[in-house]
Amino acid sequence: MPESPAGEIAPTKGGHLLERSGVRLIDLSMEIYEGMPIFPAHQRPFMFVNQTHEGFKERFDTKVGFEAHNWLMSEHTGTHTDAILEYEEGGASIEEMPLEYFYGDAICIDLSHVRHPDWVTVGDLEKAVASSAQEIRAGDIVLLYTGHGERTWPSKEYAAVCTGLTRDAAVWLAEQGVVNIAIDSVSIDHSDDEDFSGHMVCREYQIVNTENLTNLDQIVNTRFIFFGLPISFRQGTGSPIRAAAWITD
Repeated sequence: MPESPAGEIAPTKGGHLLERSGVRLIDLSMEIYEGMPIFPAHQRPFMFVNQTHEGFKERFDTKVGFEAHNWLMSEHTGTHTDAILEYEEGGASIEEMPLEYFYGDAICIDLSHVRHPDWVTVGDLEKAVASSAQEIRAGDIVLLYTGHGERTWPSKEYAAVCTGLTRDAAVWLAEQGVVNIAIDSVSIDHSDDEDFSGHMVCREYQIVNTENLTNLDQIVNTRFIFFGLPISFRQGTGSPIRAAAWITD
């Protein structure tokens, strides 16, 4: 496989073909793999081989072969976004929702000092926004950097316990005009919250949430363009996404 001098995968013609002047794209997505930690209500992903290079050549009597894999996994595997249908019966499914829910202006705020069993409160959000030297604007996507993944991935603790939003904190974000609340853990809800307050606020305000982000330490306290586009599953309750932050230098 062709590689650049730095050891990264690159076109045969050279790694410079992948350079993008004036912008950086920070990958915020976790790797999906068999047996990975996942919210306990969902099935862990399973991968099996559909065909190998040699198997393809033997099957179709060709000189070249192709490899392909099949995946069995939940719509809520790894870094993913929810559709309103997940938490509202009869709500909009993923293919019905405007893409503007899943990309646009965003900020990431630092809540890494809030750890389970503590909850993220309105006061925590207000202080984090003030410390970021940013502001929440109507239509923003807000990413909550808790550091939970950095501290616990891939241990069992990652999916078992995490901090999360109080109901008042979720309402506060929604009242600012936030359209997508995102976090670096399995849920925007506190793991002890049997009322799933954050999701219920998303239902009330007809907004979405994104979970299992990574690398938020690289974009904390900054403004950027967020991309987390879902697969257009018919009647989908959510979708894995390749989330990224587009930063202009």
